[in-house]
Amino acid sequence: MALDILIAGGGIGGLATALALHRDGHRVTVCEATAELKPLGVGINLLPHAVAVLDALGLMPALRSMAVPTSALIFANRHGQTIYKDVRGLAGGYSHPQFSVHRGELQLMLWREAAAQLGAERLVSGWRITGARTEGQGVIAQGLDASGATVERRADVLIAADGIHSAIRRQFHPEEGAPRWNGMMMWRGTSLAAPFLDGRTMVQAGHRRAKFVVYPIAPPRADGLQLINWICDRRLREDGLGGGLTAPGREDWNKPGAIDDLLPTFGGWRFPWLDVPGVIRGATQLLEWPMVDRDPLPRWRQGRITLLGDAAHPMYPIGSNGATQAILDAAAIAQALREEPAVEAALDRYEAERRPMCARIVELNRQEGLDYILDMVEERAPAGFSRLDEVIDPAEVDAFVKAYKAAAGHRQDGVPAPT
Repeated sequence: MALDILIAGGGIGGLATALALHRDGHRVTVCEATAELKPLGVGINLLPHAVAVLDALGLMPALRSMAVPTSALIFANRHGQTIYKDVRGLAGGYSHPQFSVHRGELQLMLWREAAAQLGAERLVSGWRITGARTEGQGVIAQGLDASGATVERRADVLIAADGIHSAIRRQFHPEEGAPRWNGMMMWRGTSLAAPFLDGRTMVQAGHRRAKFVVYPIAPPRADGLQLINWICDRRLREDGLGGGLTAPGREDWNKPGAIDDLLPTFGGWRFPWLDVPGVIRGATQLLEWPMVDRDPLPRWRQGRITLLGDAAHPMYPIGSNGATQAILDAAAIAQALREEPAVEAALDRYEAERRPMCARIVELNRQEGLDYILDMVEERAPAGFSRLDEVIDPAEVDAFVKAYKAAAGHRQDGVPAPT
């Protein structure tokens, strides 16, 4: 049965959901609060099981043209010494590549695809959904248009993909309050630099108090330079582990960062394969915001309204799970509505599949996820090591990585994730 489906939020999760539902014959409208989308933001990683979903939507050629197929994820200490190398993509036994890509460029590509497939009139920009109510067998969404006027839209289903500050989530859980902060601030930047290592590797280096993440997000240019994404994590509060602090106000999110805030910590991090302070000084953009999440919810659905992506399960950006899990949500909700004739039962099926796994990832990431490897080595060998096996059993690290990846839904059997 074809449904009229309204999606709040034109981010990666919302647009992937729109494309998946349109493929199944539903009439989908996306309402995006931003009046004009621009390629803002920095880099993200799409794990192979999310790429499988986008491939099923016919987006692989576009992805290949704009993204970097990640060859491996390397964990290193703050001296640049390799602790563990996790081969990714086809070489790692996955059915699909892992892609590193500019978030804003990916969002714009999905927006263009949605406009072409759904029709441009189905993408409503400058329209912020502020609340919703059930009425009969449908949903009435309230919002503000670009002029600030109050408007309403009717649909059979409303999917709230409106991010960590979701108005629909706040309506469902008004007592929840601000996101939870772990005391870590993130400075995320991009720089043009010569390719490092093989030009396709992602590296996480450092430890719990200071971490540097770096990976390329575009193919090398004609002049030999490559756009790389980098993140400096620096702990400002030690009492925030596990999300024990209230997040700084939203005015302190996504604001321009200052290089001088980073060099006292990272100014001496020169690796054999990368000059970290040189990369920081060469920033083409630099943004700052807190590392936050929210406590998992006991339920996502109310009537014919449900949550998706960061509105449902915001998590720390550890393990490349943010956009990936939103895309997996898109596949799951489309499949549930395709196979379950009763709408409420379909939304419950989607939630039953996705909510426990995402809650588990939130919990694992609060325990630092895969980054815990870095802390184990820092505690045992703060000055570096001559032989890794004298510091830590490589089998212990390998088992830790595999356990996290299994909990996060990695499939290394060459079989695509459900789409």
